Amino acid sequence: MNTRGRVPEDGRGSPRAPRVPDGYDPSAFTPFAVTVDLAVFTVRHNQLHVLLVERGLEPYLGAWALPGGFVLPRESAGQAARRELAEETGLSEHTAGALHLEQLRTYSDPDRDPRMRVVSVAYAALVPDLPEPRGGGDAALARWTDLSRVL
Repeated sequence: MNTRGRVPEDGRGSPRAPRVPDGYDPSAFTPFAVTVDLAVFTVRHNQLHVLLVERGLEPYLGAWALPGGFVLPRESAGQAARRELAEETGLSEHTAGALHLEQLRTYSDPDRDPRMRVVSVAYAALVPDLPEPRGGGDAALARWTDLSRVL
């Protein structure tokens, strides 16, 4: 796409296939991973709650965290957010897919993850009172936690 939002044409009015510039070397750039994290909120017993998962793997084994995980090669960040939400909480893919997620911020400090360079895209969702979540994937447990307990 050019700066005016149009796809370059091939001279016959058809979109031109993008080309990789001559001499471009992707190995000249340090590889990094992209993850998603989800701040999911609901009201339970007249109190605002946030969804937390207990990490089942290192790093930070046993720590409570927002649900999330790595973006797979053929998915968007939004697709990864919904997949991770379903995997780590036991929510059905249908329920997770129907939730409205809002992209909040990108976290990119080079040293934020001890495994490698990780860029994380954070999402937020305010959802109706859902059933009790259960851990899955790399989350040992999942639970709704009164927000006043974690702030």
